[in-house]
Amino acid sequence: MASFWSPGILLVLLLAFLLKTLPLVILAKSNVYIVYMGDKIHDEPELVQESHHELLSDIVGSIEAAKESILYSYKHGFSGFAAVLTSSQAKLIADFPGVVGVVRNRILSSHTTRSWDFLHIKPQVVGGILSKGHSGAGSVIGVMDTGVWPESESFRDEGMSEVPSRWRGICQEGEGFNRSHCNRKIIGARWYIKGYEAEFGKLNVSDGVEFLSPRDAVGHGTHTSSTATGGLVENASFMGLAQGLARGGAPSAWLAVYKVCWATGDCAEADLLAAFDDAIFDGVDVLSVSIGSPPPLAAYVEDAIAIGSFHAVAKGISVICSAGNSGPYPQTVINTAPWIVTVAASTIDRAFPTVITLGNNQTIVGQALFTGKNADTFHPIVYGEDIVADNSYEDSARSCDSGSLNATLARGKVILCFESRSQRSNIVARRTVLDVKGVGLIFAQFPTKDVTLSLDIPSIQVDLAIGTYLLTYMEASRNPVVKFSFTKTVIGQQISPEIAFFSSRGPSSISPTVLKPDIAAPGVNILASWSPAASPAMTGKEILPLDFKIESGTSMSCPHISGIVALLKATHPTWSPAAIKSALITTASIERMNMVRTQSLRELRTSRLIRLTMEVVTLILTKPCVLVSYLTWGPPIISAFFAPWATITLLSAS
Repeated sequence: MASFWSPGILLVLLLAFLLKTLPLVILAKSNVYIVYMGDKIHDEPELVQESHHELLSDIVGSIEAAKESILYSYKHGFSGFAAVLTSSQAKLIADFPGVVGVVRNRILSSHTTRSWDFLHIKPQVVGGILSKGHSGAGSVIGVMDTGVWPESESFRDEGMSEVPSRWRGICQEGEGFNRSHCNRKIIGARWYIKGYEAEFGKLNVSDGVEFLSPRDAVGHGTHTSSTATGGLVENASFMGLAQGLARGGAPSAWLAVYKVCWATGDCAEADLLAAFDDAIFDGVDVLSVSIGSPPPLAAYVEDAIAIGSFHAVAKGISVICSAGNSGPYPQTVINTAPWIVTVAASTIDRAFPTVITLGNNQTIVGQALFTGKNADTFHPIVYGEDIVADNSYEDSARSCDSGSLNATLARGKVILCFESRSQRSNIVARRTVLDVKGVGLIFAQFPTKDVTLSLDIPSIQVDLAIGTYLLTYMEASRNPVVKFSFTKTVIGQQISPEIAFFSSRGPSSISPTVLKPDIAAPGVNILASWSPAASPAMTGKEILPLDFKIESGTSMSCPHISGIVALLKATHPTWSPAAIKSALITTASIERMNMVRTQSLRELRTSRLIRLTMEVVTLILTKPCVLVSYLTWGPPIISAFFAPWATITLLSAS
């Protein structure tokens, strides 16, 4: 008897299956696209939103289908929408009248007790910007980041004035966050996830590492927010280090939180544009955005931060962005639109020296943030290259690259590693040492003031000269041993400021005639508030939730300038974002020298106040006390905001 499953029937069934599943195949190829339409045609947000539905309905077939496809309608500061579309639909709508451009929803990433005193922005300075600006009272700083931990002491509202009547923001509720978490300090909080989930699917919060609300599970947003506008907190420290009075740059300014980044480290541009749109509507005065993506840079009309900031600046809102952490290589600076204040990172004069005692009682000094609870105990030390694993190479073991060390020979020992061209990360070296049960790491590297936190094992950073000295001792000793002392905090002995090693350099790879970064501020080893929900500190078996943490990056330098801009805004409420930017980057106080108030750029370049390092000319500012950087590369700046730099006039912004 013939089989029922004849080839003809199988073919028919296969075709029927394919036809039935074809819509699913098409849907799988859909992505989130941002349709940017420039300025609003209507003043009424509802009319703007209706125009978006009508436009998209011509593509998807109906108003209902358009409403279902659209994730966000941008209707306050500018016009546009984010929608789930196929590539062919995106191409069709790009040719419609009134559409400036259609771009894919890119995924971006998120990039203190001493720093403000180092900048001389403190209440003791009579006539300084802090007192003249009334600590930022009257200004609203919006922070786009990973959210906020509202219980932090930095966000108490004692002494804060009432929420301004002009404020139109909301306190959006969600998981672990309700309206009571807003107060006279945190006057607004919103969260955005539609663009993220359209790309990655539903965010899993069952493991407790994220909150579907403005609450910060990462710490990054709490850190940047408290740096910009945190209140005064006595005896703040990170596990006893950097102890003192923690405060933000504008402690009396109000805070508005826009959570656009999630625990995975991802931030969707569709969500970011929605936050810009709401922030313009809410009435912020300053926007602090420590977010971006590395080169290649998108065209300004295809860059969500450039688009959102353009419309914010047009409404009188200063937008401050991080310059990126891809230094020290040239052409790595990001967020380079001329209307943005792009902030590089510089050092401060605080160090965390850690004494290393050798078996011959000689001592050397490195830097660390934590050396464990059992310091002052001698341990044998070996050189990574001398304990190379059988399946690895000496070059890899020298820098303690992943899997390069022999576990038997490394167990119970401190490992000395040297950075190499291919392996420059002490984080990688620390993980390698942990994997082979080592008890400590000494990582010799190019001199840097950025100290990486290690709570698993003691991890001491030394420069190459000290690393070489230590290696010489090890070669001369039959049984070399070392012990670590507890880390201390030292202020005033470290030469600063200087541009941080990791800080992205110019010129801009998309607009090299617009000099970027605009300015630099403290971004190395900055202490600020943290989220206790973020990965806690584990020292042995003890779990220590962190309320303050030391972090480095242009993410940390950005809110320093945001705080200063809030002070300037409070002092000069009629100044435009361009005027504020001009005042910031053309302001300096001359110290230790008698100089005329106006000098040509050529004269400044030859003065002792200017330090030429690589491609950067640096001016040390004390009013408003920041480090401003001008690139020597290329022609003078040509921008709608500033005249060519034929002359720099030294003005006082305060």
